[in-house]
Amino acid sequence: VRAALAKKQFEIVTGEWVRCTVADVRTVLTELRTGRPLSGTHYETFAMRREQAAAVEKTLAYYGSIWSEDNGAVPRFLWNAKMRFGKTFATYQLAKQLGARRVLVVTFKPAVEDAWQTDLESHADFSGWRFMSRNSGSDPTKVSSKTPIVYFGSFQDLLGRDLFGNIKPRNEWLHTVNWDLVVFDEYHFGAWRDTAKELFEGEEAAVAKKEAGLEYGDVLAELNEELAVLSEKEAEFLPITTRAYLYLSGTPFRALATGEFIEEQIFNWTYTDEQRAKQDFAARHPGEWNPYGALPQMRLLTYQMPDELLAIASGGEFDEFDLNEFFAAAGTGNAAQFKHKDDVQKWLDIIRGQYAPKSVEHLKIGSRPPYPYSDVRLLPYLQHSFWFLPSVASCHAMANLLAEKHNAFWHDYKVVVAAGAAAGIGLDALPPVRKAIGSGFETKTITLSCGKLTTGVTVPQWSSILMLRNLKSPETYFQAAFRVQSPWAIKNPNGDDPNEEEILKPVCFVFDFAPTRALRQFCEYAIGLSPHEPNPETAVKDLVSFLPVLAYDGANMTQIDAGGILDIAMAGTSATLLARKGGRARLVTLDNEPLR
Repeated sequence: VRAALAKKQFEIVTGEWVRCTVADVRTVLTELRTGRPLSGTHYETFAMRREQAAAVEKTLAYYGSIWSEDNGAVPRFLWNAKMRFGKTFATYQLAKQLGARRVLVVTFKPAVEDAWQTDLESHADFSGWRFMSRNSGSDPTKVSSKTPIVYFGSFQDLLGRDLFGNIKPRNEWLHTVNWDLVVFDEYHFGAWRDTAKELFEGEEAAVAKKEAGLEYGDVLAELNEELAVLSEKEAEFLPITTRAYLYLSGTPFRALATGEFIEEQIFNWTYTDEQRAKQDFAARHPGEWNPYGALPQMRLLTYQMPDELLAIASGGEFDEFDLNEFFAAAGTGNAAQFKHKDDVQKWLDIIRGQYAPKSVEHLKIGSRPPYPYSDVRLLPYLQHSFWFLPSVASCHAMANLLAEKHNAFWHDYKVVVAAGAAAGIGLDALPPVRKAIGSGFETKTITLSCGKLTTGVTVPQWSSILMLRNLKSPETYFQAAFRVQSPWAIKNPNGDDPNEEEILKPVCFVFDFAPTRALRQFCEYAIGLSPHEPNPETAVKDLVSFLPVLAYDGANMTQIDAGGILDIAMAGTSATLLARKGGRARLVTLDNEPLR
């Protein structure tokens, strides 16, 4: 290893010591193991997973079929893939198999640049490739045509125009290159602006603008409405030439619903596909390391609030619990206070099973419902939780209420307020959370947010999210919910088996206190994922088989099937009535699997 490093001109400091990085050593080890020279720090050698290979294969086949009919045609293909699919690596493999030399990656989220750069510069398959962007400081036009280049930029920067409608001078070269592949990353087909707006609407106006700008580029508001149908009109405002387009998105509901792409132009990899792959792999290869094993199954638990709390804040078509009104607050910092402070205190007592009027009822019935902070099976998944509140004031008010003397139970939890300008913009809000959590084993935390840290961050220890605000779109709802679905596992825990993996988070939970609204989001999400399925119940059934839904109606906790979920979503029917219909819902007893 030392000789190989010396051969690469690394400085021999003295004796056996060589000045280099860990990545340099890993690259040399890969060279020695594979017998081929590598440039830079390309030490990774993992192969594509089955679904990544399937995406590349289907895309190549579609491009080929279009080119066979018309060699000058410019085909378009969509990857509808949830996070952790590995789209950057799979995209590069597609580009390599296309024989591409010039690849343009255009994103709506500039913050993802690091992921695109790391995948290209760390894998042995892309040795000799160059990653360039506005930040790289070098001129792409001076690079040999034989060297494959990936140029990365935000849509707003690369394709924006000046006040007179002219292409920005620094980007004129883009329009002279004949690109082999143009990739649109994080394209949500018009929905991305609405999602950004809704996610951060609880923040102060100036902070919300900065957060959305950081998340989706600085000139979000200036983009024309025509972007909502970008895929219809690329040529009109993209004066660049390319052989093919690839769209990458996690929630392209609009494109799917409006038929912008036909079935042959789409590769799907959804939460359901991921969980099915996990189940199938375990069945086919018992005892082997499962590449999907660490991806937790999600469970949705909804709770009907007592009548006295519903009376405080109800409204809308189904006269349902209004979370924004219930958790409304005013003031800042230590002075922040809930508008309905006494009732929020009752809610805090309810979620830990200590609300006196309900306790008497439970004694009469002979069973206690599985409230989040009272049920022994749920508590391990609430060691580190994310509470999604309506506003900055409500985040501060919640922190103040949890800290009050009489709330001794909550004093065991370190409460982090990730809201407001003081918490930092974008990823700056993350370090305090990571510091509070530490390794995650000896600590207990509650992160309070009204938009921050709901996109683009991974906190493995978060195992549950409490939805304490109204959200209109299923995209926004599940974008926030999937924050808690990131894997938490330790590879080779005993140091003697690199294939062993200790999974610390096999499941994760979404707790919602407005059942009708939550189940309506669930239905819309399930139907949105299966636009070609004519029967809504079949679409919901597919999702609910891997995302169990349990509903508490004030008396019983019931697990609901697809028909029951649709009934509640469409008519606002309570879980009790569903149970009385006979057979649609079943009582969840203490040893039922969904709570384990």
